[in-house]
Amino acid sequence: MSQLPKIEVESSLNIQKQEEKKDTALNYGNGQLDNLLATQSLVALMIEASVKLIDSNLPEGLISVGKALQVLHENPTILGLTVSVNVTVKKYDGRKVLLEIKAYDEVGQIGTGLHERVIVNKKLLLEKANKRADKLESMDY
Repeated sequence: MSQLPKIEVESSLNIQKQEEKKDTALNYGNGQLDNLLATQSLVALMIEASVKLIDSNLPEGLISVGKALQVLHENPTILGLTVSVNVTVKKYDGRKVLLEIKAYDEVGQIGTGLHERVIVNKKLLLEKANKRADKLESMDY
């Protein structure tokens, strides 16, 4: 990368989503919890907020991809409540971004997380993925 993308440490973004039936644990294999927010849905919202914060600052051709994610889902959220996610840049070295994430519903905090994203050239990443996929053609099963 010739010029470092401009990402400010301590920059942050908030997003909100009202939880729907498709966001419940029932849709992720837990038939016992048909009215509670699934951890997978919480994680997806955390990643969405992270991408919106980082990728909006990147020049054309660059994207961020997830490298590591640590999430603590602390409290249940009932179907119909609104989940708010706040994501904040904690570290940035020109390539790697470390984000702190906090999630809330109307009652209080429901989760926290740390998420590392790496800034990459989209075209080169897709080329690398395609080269890996090409290896499948030569494998004898």
